[in-house]
Amino acid sequence: MNLIDLHCHILPEVDDGASSLKDALQLGQAAVDQDITHILLTPHHLDKSYVNHKQDIVNKTQKFQESLHEKGIPLTVFPGQEVHLNGDLLQKIDVDDVIFMDESQRYLLLELPHNDFPEYTAKVIFDLQSRGIMPVIAHPERNRAFQKDPTKLYKLVEQGCLTQLTAGSYLGVFGKEVEKFTEKIIAANLGTIFASDAHNFKGRKFAMKEAFEKLSDKNSETAQRFNRNAKNILNGDEVEFVEYHPSHEFKTNKKKFWIF
Repeated sequence: MNLIDLHCHILPEVDDGASSLKDALQLGQAAVDQDITHILLTPHHLDKSYVNHKQDIVNKTQKFQESLHEKGIPLTVFPGQEVHLNGDLLQKIDVDDVIFMDESQRYLLLELPHNDFPEYTAKVIFDLQSRGIMPVIAHPERNRAFQKDPTKLYKLVEQGCLTQLTAGSYLGVFGKEVEKFTEKIIAANLGTIFASDAHNFKGRKFAMKEAFEKLSDKNSETAQRFNRNAKNILNGDEVEFVEYHPSHEFKTNKKKFWIF
């Protein structure tokens, strides 16, 4: 199965991912070894540590693609960003400093704070959707607010958000609790795609092939849908939806959460 990775940090020297071109090229080869053919390079943007402007990432992606070609690594890379939830996000879009997951600017990889669910989350997402932008929530299974209150995640998906689950989470890389929560999200049909969120060779590896193998053994139809959805998002096409089957913990009524 050829795979598409829509979230990784192997663009060199831009964030907490690949620290050099040498490391980035080795990670690129590791991706190919995982049957990954296309990667969206998504350095952090607008969080407390990193600002990676659109044009800088576009230029660096082009240079990295040239380096991959020179080394004979058969991997196609595209410029992207992992955009941190920010009250100024709409303004950054207006000044063309945000990279979407597709050229039609339909899908946006959106990272929420790891340990929080800001009060302005609902408004920012509503404003994005009012512009025809569909947020893809990055690694929700690792968000402490979702773990404590899964109905928050259910409400976002119900509102129209998509979710990007991390391959390593499904394999237990981030601990048993995260692994179990990832499995619950998938079982509830609240997952949209797998991505690697790869940073390095130590703990944040690709692991895409292993995650798809595990999912295929349990539910091959879901695995195939995840893979097709990654391609659809990259192409700006419609993603495939299935009926939600949330457990009680996802459906608990929390009227104070959703304000629309």
